[in-house]
Amino acid sequence: MGARSVQPNAVLVACLEELGWSPKVLARKLNRVFGTGTVAESAPYHWRDTSALPRSPLPAMTAYVLSQDLGRVISVAELWQGRAGDSPMLVPADTDLARPWTVQGLGSIVEDWVLGGLVDRRRFLAISGSGLIAVVAQYLDGTAGRGIYTRRMASASGADPLIDQVEHHLPLLQMLDDEHGGARHLPYVGAQFRAVGLLVHDGGHSETVLTRLVRALAEIGQLAGWMAFDAADHGLAQRYFVTALRAAHQVNDLPLCAHILADLAFQAASRGHPADAIALGEAARRASDAAPLAVRASVLSRLAYAYAAAGRAADFARTRSTARELIERRGGGEDEPRWMYFLTDNHLDCQAGYSLIQMGRTQQRDGSNASAKSVLTQGSDILETGAHKVVRGDPSQRRGLFEGAWLALGHSARGDLELACQVGQTAADRLDVVRSPRSTALLQQLAADLRRRQRNPYVSSFLPVLEQALAQNAPAPGPSR
Repeated sequence: MGARSVQPNAVLVACLEELGWSPKVLARKLNRVFGTGTVAESAPYHWRDTSALPRSPLPAMTAYVLSQDLGRVISVAELWQGRAGDSPMLVPADTDLARPWTVQGLGSIVEDWVLGGLVDRRRFLAISGSGLIAVVAQYLDGTAGRGIYTRRMASASGADPLIDQVEHHLPLLQMLDDEHGGARHLPYVGAQFRAVGLLVHDGGHSETVLTRLVRALAEIGQLAGWMAFDAADHGLAQRYFVTALRAAHQVNDLPLCAHILADLAFQAASRGHPADAIALGEAARRASDAAPLAVRASVLSRLAYAYAAAGRAADFARTRSTARELIERRGGGEDEPRWMYFLTDNHLDCQAGYSLIQMGRTQQRDGSNASAKSVLTQGSDILETGAHKVVRGDPSQRRGLFEGAWLALGHSARGDLELACQVGQTAADRLDVVRSPRSTALLQQLAADLRRRQRNPYVSSFLPVLEQALAQNAPAPGPSR
């Protein structure tokens, strides 16, 4: 801690009052954004009441969190009255991404990834609003033009053992995410991404091989972005997604471009930015118009989640219904991208299930209890058919944890505490094999719900077990590349 005064920090006081936050809420926000253990829950009281200056980089982290929720920039200098400076290790996710949408622009971005490598200690701060839309604006408005490589060349195979090996390992990398969650193997997948980036950067390949490398870079970048999102490293995820989008654009792979935009939309909705999510999701829908049915259905399911996050129930229902119709028309004769392996009828339904639970919990908080009960029941019934009961050896452990956590939240909101505890126990039992901070955050929310109902015998028995499991499997703070 730095030197203290007896005067409160007037700027911090005003920011917290505007947001309706206590210092404890600020601490929890910091821990959610930057990782459990970033700051003690009591520390912001000293910052507010006595103008205590936190250790670096907390001044910059605090300014960032406040700016995100206030919707305007609160500078480090303003918040701490010139006593603290920006941290050079904390940079916005769009840093140096404002390059032309050309192969040369992609090359400059890839070079940054390659040169950074494992020694890059920067922490990328997630962007939202106009900043997030701006980083993909040229693709969205069409001024990016067309890429210089063709999808036909990117789909070629044989004649080069190195690129054959790269492409062979892509499905295996995806299985790591499905079974163990994004946080466990993100450094390894990130290293694979940089390895392919190094091949692209070094050059000397035939046009066909280079096209296949750029296509592989896009696919691994999308996977790394998804894993970083699952690891709650949202700025890094955005950086992977945008790089992958640029690579997919260069090989004119519209289905993959639509898939990545839908990922960005899903991430924005999950972070509580529904307006961003809808803008990106609707752009993904337009980009997927000529894509295979499975891709279109997946994109629409992400857009439906964005509508649910915004409370637009009619748009959610319409979009979900269209996605369901598309997946029912899916047949064996259509050539689908290999990365669509995960989409099944039940997976699509379960996305709708936790969308409904999210919407119902929001309605409940807003006082619409009658409509909330119906929505929560519908969402819970759908999720009951999902992966929350898969055995521990099943390769869908991450999905089982995520859907189980959502289902427990649905039961808790409906007041069925026995079921909430039963399902929550099954989900918590997966924490030792799945590292998914995105899912863990849902279990933390379940614990917060249950703490208000500790007189219930099921809660009093299960809550200490849940809290112990969360403490034992808390993610370590710090960036993961």
